[in-house]
Amino acid sequence: MLKQQRADHVRNRLEELYPETPVPLDHKDAYTLLVAVLLSAQCTDVRVNQVTPALFKLADNPHTMIRVPVPEIQAIIRPCGLSPKKSAAISELSKIIVEQHGGNVPQDFAALEALPGVGHKTASVVMAQAFGVPAFPVDTHIHRLATRWKLTSGKNVVQTERDLKKLFPRESWNRLHLQIIFYGREHCSARGCDGKSCLLCRELFAKTT
Repeated sequence: MLKQQRADHVRNRLEELYPETPVPLDHKDAYTLLVAVLLSAQCTDVRVNQVTPALFKLADNPHTMIRVPVPEIQAIIRPCGLSPKKSAAISELSKIIVEQHGGNVPQDFAALEALPGVGHKTASVVMAQAFGVPAFPVDTHIHRLATRWKLTSGKNVVQTERDLKKLFPRESWNRLHLQIIFYGREHCSARGCDGKSCLLCRELFAKTT
């Protein structure tokens, strides 16, 4: 099976399995999504969703957040890990959003990536899930599955993102990155599948041998 055939099979199967793609992180707007995604670095979405209600009760917009002392933010988000860096980033990015963007999260990759604590993956999630702009956020989990399914030979998430964008239609990117995440968590985890045992791996393996 050629790489494009594998990609088409993956897309079709994931569409069958996950016709609905709810955003895993609880949020109400672009700002709360941005903060939630920042908190999700090296932390599970479940844990983030347990922490953000208290944080957003305290401040759910940048105007309010900049008035909250950083130690107070840190105390709330400590269960998410890396709390000193994350709390400082939340405070500083809120200040920048207020002072440079009129209190609104910028709908621009470059402007998002210029914010403290916001890398390309976080910016891609916000652009895709908050603003509906086609993006393909690739984290280590998607990188692992794309490699396992032989959709990329990339050594890092940057190359994997380029490869996946070439293989899949632009209009499918926002849904597909969530579908791959859902599938990986449910069926093809690092420890739960050896590359041959889950549904997709069995199908792809059978079709390539």
